[in-house]
Amino acid sequence: MKTTQKASGHVVHLGRILLVLSVLAPGFGWAQESVSVRAGLIKGPVPGEDPTAAVWSSAPASEFPLSPQVHWATRILEATAKSVKVRGLHDGQQAAILLEYEDPTEDPDDAAALEFMVGDKKAHFAHGQPMGLVEGGPVNIWYWKNKTGKVLDMNAQGFGTLTVQDHQDVKGKGVYQNGVWKVVFTRALSTAHPEQDTQINPGEFINIAFAIWDGKKLDSGELKEKGSQKAVSSWWYFRADPPPDYWSYLYAGLAVGLAVGLQFVIIRKLKKGARA
Repeated sequence: MKTTQKASGHVVHLGRILLVLSVLAPGFGWAQESVSVRAGLIKGPVPGEDPTAAVWSSAPASEFPLSPQVHWATRILEATAKSVKVRGLHDGQQAAILLEYEDPTEDPDDAAALEFMVGDKKAHFAHGQPMGLVEGGPVNIWYWKNKTGKVLDMNAQGFGTLTVQDHQDVKGKGVYQNGVWKVVFTRALSTAHPEQDTQINPGEFINIAFAIWDGKKLDSGELKEKGSQKAVSSWWYFRADPPPDYWSYLYAGLAVGLAVGLQFVIIRKLKKGARA
């Protein structure tokens, strides 16, 4: 029984270590591909309207692989974007997420999107479509398109159910430089519509997925990627850093103080005993 308990304890401890490493790895460059996006807490306002702001260089980049969408009936065999780098920041009120990915040309129909689960119900990353043992949605999708320059806040719960919300809480902007798109999405951490919008609680992990469209016109006049024809990722994780826990520093300081005081008392008693 004791051996089993020890083994169980080691598994729990290892799990905690892996969780910490998954958060720290992007910041320390320990892995080319990541499992989570860390949104650091900053003092000033988030750069919601500027994908090229200098503060983004302080945010660790996490890189995620992309592949052609194959679940929907209209598919493509190869997508332009092979991976996407993602950075996050928040100021305690607003969260900003920056996507960076390669695209040979700037086109009006270039587009990018973020997807989140809504609530506690597990959903497939393909628009929340029921698949296998995974129930359907709902999912919250933030969609940016170069042609409009705006972001649409949308919902879906399976293929063919994508709808635009009546209330639009997300903003964004894209900048194309030297063959790379930088697209920023910004929204309040929490909204008044938890049944439609993902809620970002600092310190908690939520699911996130990515989609990229290369809107180049082919010789036939058709778009290279449109609708379900796109580059996608599976579910990964997003976490906004919680505020600093100053109480832990206070407790540590008190503990050190008590230890020093106790040591002083013991030394005094030993000296008195030696004199006697």
